[in-house]
Amino acid sequence: MKKQSNLSKLMGYAGGHKKLTILGCVLSGIAALLGLVPYICVWMVAREALNVYPDMSAAGGMVRWGWMAVWFAIGNIVTYFAALMCTHIAAFRTARNIRHTGVAHVVKMPLGFFTSDQSGRLRKVIDDNAALTEDLLAHKLPDLTATVVTPIAAIVLLLAFDWRMGLLCLLTMVLALACMVSMMGGKNAGFFHRYQREIEKMSGEAVEYVRGIPVVKVFQQTVYSFKAFYNAIMSYSDLASQYAMSCRNGQTGFLTCINGGFALLIPAALLLAPGGDGWEVLADFIFYALFAPACGAMINRVMYASESVMEADEAMMKLSEILDQQPLAEPLAPRKPQGADVAFDHVTFRYPNVEHAALNDVSFTVEEGKVVGLVGPSGGGKSTAAALIPRFWDVESGSVRIGGVDVREMDSRSLMEKVAFVFQDTKLFKTSLLENIRMSRPSADLEEVKAAVRAAQCEDILEKLPQGLDTVVGAKGVYLSGGEAQRIALARAILKNAPVVVLDEATAFADPENEALIQKAFGELTKGKTVLMIAHRLSTVQNADQILVIEKGIVKEQGSHKDLLARKGLYAKMWQDYQQAAVWKVGRPQDENREVEI
Repeated sequence: MKKQSNLSKLMGYAGGHKKLTILGCVLSGIAALLGLVPYICVWMVAREALNVYPDMSAAGGMVRWGWMAVWFAIGNIVTYFAALMCTHIAAFRTARNIRHTGVAHVVKMPLGFFTSDQSGRLRKVIDDNAALTEDLLAHKLPDLTATVVTPIAAIVLLLAFDWRMGLLCLLTMVLALACMVSMMGGKNAGFFHRYQREIEKMSGEAVEYVRGIPVVKVFQQTVYSFKAFYNAIMSYSDLASQYAMSCRNGQTGFLTCINGGFALLIPAALLLAPGGDGWEVLADFIFYALFAPACGAMINRVMYASESVMEADEAMMKLSEILDQQPLAEPLAPRKPQGADVAFDHVTFRYPNVEHAALNDVSFTVEEGKVVGLVGPSGGGKSTAAALIPRFWDVESGSVRIGGVDVREMDSRSLMEKVAFVFQDTKLFKTSLLENIRMSRPSADLEEVKAAVRAAQCEDILEKLPQGLDTVVGAKGVYLSGGEAQRIALARAILKNAPVVVLDEATAFADPENEALIQKAFGELTKGKTVLMIAHRLSTVQNADQILVIEKGIVKEQGSHKDLLARKGLYAKMWQDYQQAAVWKVGRPQDENREVEI
């Protein structure tokens, strides 16, 4: 089957407005033809005036030709305006459809897709690339149509009055096109592809850098401390500089050719005048002197239109890369879990494009209503295991089951209703606290939200806010501390009232006071629930029904806190290190027993 071109894909997003794009291109072609007529009228005026000179009263047709030039010029403007109206309407609708399609596809992707893709990159691909297509469809495509129509008519006109002067003008056009091809061919052929890659990379790194500005300022660092962002900037700078330098000869030749027609016409006219009718040669010279710059403008249009085509082509290619990534398969016959226990059965999982497995043959069970803690060295696979429960990704082998049903056999909506997930990095929307909490269950009434607020120990937060639950968080609102934001997230999870709760380092950014309140909120959130809790602070999970120690994707130990200490294995060593860290005090080098106030 013939592969669909990127331009065809782009036109496919136009939907019912595709006809407007075609109509706009046709009108643009007509406008281009109308725009050539005034040059003929000017030639007729000059010829008639020179033929009767100095008795200008005998030139009766000059006024007629003059008005004809005016009316055709007006017709050109009106027709071109109508063409742009059509293409702009179609372009805006097409860009809207691209954005809608991109976002609609992205929201269907598994949650793991968003952890592996930078938000800056996704915004660039979906939003900025849609804007690139607007310029192509609204301006450059109708201009490109005109540049296809105009040269045919222009060649006829160039050779119609004086073929010798016409050939000189045509020669400059051909040389200009050759210079343009030299700039866009050879080693520069893939420039726009590389350029968009660099812009995309820099955009993604810029977002990450902006998010890290507080850290940069605290430690009085510069952009150099974010090497990835700095390297992205320098890589973009090097590419742009190399391209600019490689085009200098071609650009110089291009500009010389499109603007050099007039310099060739003067000696040509001087050579032709003695051998023929001088007045007729002068009339022809006036026509070509006016028409040659128009031909240069036409070549300029070709260059800018081709540039936009390449940009839009690249934009569609990048959008296709996202749209080609398929969401996780939905079961044809969804099953409903019978209970809320969670079981990992010989689960192996590796991240895309990564050789080693993040989890390797992991098996364990979290019984309904029980609490299981996951501990272990950083990078051991704890968060990966937790993320497989709400199906951030699908396992490579084995299965993850809730209530005896493989999560791959559950409808995604019902799976999300079964699981409440509290991340270590809390995300609050730029809206009111009420809407932030009610995000987990939009149908909840105000009293239910207030009950969740009390259970999450958030009443002290609301007391100090000017509008209570109606206070807006983020831009144009208030900002909460990490511990306060975490308690709001817990209120959201409590309101959801899901039977399975996954806590991923939920106290990671909390100070001691907030941690104490969060622990109380845990008691409300986990009451009667199946809980999988990831913790670096071992005191958080020491009362869990069972503790799993995961290292390098393998379950090394499992048992209660007391049992694991008795084994004197990895967990016992971690506990010993944790206890030492808890009582550690800063001391002067010369007196280790003396505390230092800080």
